Amino acid sequence: MSGALIHTFSDSMTMLRRNLKHALRYPAMTITVAAMPVVMLLLFVYVFGGALGTGVGPMGGSGGDADYIDYAAPGIILMAATSGSLAMAVSISVDMTEGIINRFRTMAISRASVLVGHVVGSVLQTLVAITLVTGLALVMGFRPNATVVEWLAVLGLLTLVTVALTWLSAAMGLACRSPETASNAPMPLQFLPFLGSAIVPTDSMPTGLRWFAEYQPYTPIIETLRGLLMGTEIGNSGIIAVAWCVGLTVVGFLWARALFRREPRR
Repeated sequence: MSGALIHTFSDSMTMLRRNLKHALRYPAMTITVAAMPVVMLLLFVYVFGGALGTGVGPMGGSGGDADYIDYAAPGIILMAATSGSLAMAVSISVDMTEGIINRFRTMAISRASVLVGHVVGSVLQTLVAITLVTGLALVMGFRPNATVVEWLAVLGLLTLVTVALTWLSAAMGLACRSPETASNAPMPLQFLPFLGSAIVPTDSMPTGLRWFAEYQPYTPIIETLRGLLMGTEIGNSGIIAVAWCVGLTVVGFLWARALFRREPRR
């Protein structure tokens, strides 16, 4: 058993190096992952911040951009995690449609290593994008009051979210018949934060939309991040957020594994 695990780990590291080299040689997708949340941050803080800031409560007391960024930044940092889902879906779909996966199936390598290499590589790229967006938010005036322990908790939660979304995106990429289709499949994962508390409080929404916003996965995650970073009340959002992350990870992993084990595409 230990020999098999060592073999799988070694093959996974090889596949990880392969995916990271691809990311370095073709950085367009990595840039896209970081560009979308950066644009959102600039747009909602500098263009809409003055108007939206009047409705976000104590953190937006003066209604100015400097106040609103403290409310919006945690949600947009989460969007940096969701944007990595696009790169993951496209990457694995390209491998599936170009035939390299079929070649891997004929080699004496662990099948699990192919998926693990893709997932870990995508998670690392997404965490880099999250770091860049967080740094930009700080430059723009985001002023969290989190302690070192709370920052570590933020990092842990963002990593959990990224892993969950990456496995789901891997399954979506495997299910799609072409990279073009795969590039559209994760769109709901990317835009769902807008229907949560990322941009405005849920209590400002119409009744039906407010109900959806409060019970969808991203809202407890956003509220937990906001509470850790800004000291707002978290309540049971932390437990719900972790439960959603674990559940989505399990669903994505099982779905991706089942699709990967099916007959090769012809």
